[in-house]
Amino acid sequence: MIQLFNTIFYQPIFNLLIWLYNVIPGSDIGVAIIILTIILKILLYPLSKKSLESQKAMQGIQPKLKEVQEKYKDNKQAQTKAVMELYSREKVSPFSSCLPLLIQLPFLIALYQVLMDGLKSQKMELLYPFVKNPGTINAISFGFLDLSKPNIALAVLSGLAQFWQAKMFSTMTPPKSAGAGGKDESMMATMNKQMVYFMPAMTVVIGVSLPGGLTLYWLVMTLLTVLQQWWFFKNDKRPAVEIIKPR
Repeated sequence: MIQLFNTIFYQPIFNLLIWLYNVIPGSDIGVAIIILTIILKILLYPLSKKSLESQKAMQGIQPKLKEVQEKYKDNKQAQTKAVMELYSREKVSPFSSCLPLLIQLPFLIALYQVLMDGLKSQKMELLYPFVKNPGTINAISFGFLDLSKPNIALAVLSGLAQFWQAKMFSTMTPPKSAGAGGKDESMMATMNKQMVYFMPAMTVVIGVSLPGGLTLYWLVMTLLTVLQQWWFFKNDKRPAVEIIKPR
């Protein structure tokens, strides 16, 4: 199983990173990581877009979902059945936004391992015949940044980018309707607000313990996600409630 993972995910990403390192003028590993991140983001764009569409669709059926929950609040079995019928009728799945992210997970794990090992020059036997072995990899990027060691500045920038992404998504998705179930919605809104601050804080805490190459990847990937979110909501003018189909 591990060998299959290495063959399908790890080895191609590792070879792409080394190939980029070889062909980039000056062999800057930081630039190679940035370009690799952009390539992966482009390849996984359809999945990311599908996840955003699913999240907006789920947001759109919230008024109907709350109506069903209120109607059957004293009968959990009937409530569950009615909720599933609502999902089926509206052609929305609560797991549809998670599935694209799960599909991306093997790529992200492989990239994590590549960036953890790739700067150590210990995996060169995994290079394809047409990829030149650089021997050793210079971990100094942009002339001053050592990406083989943790970097506090990159960790803080990654946390700020994560915060920007979360705030942008929360402002671009319309608030849920008030009324029935308002207490539950208020609790959910509080949890979402906490996540806006909790995830960036965790990004900084984890980032200061990881090699700078990984933190640079996370920073670039987050900025690309912010750009994707902005582009998606800019070009999808429909309010989330318009996604709801008439009965």
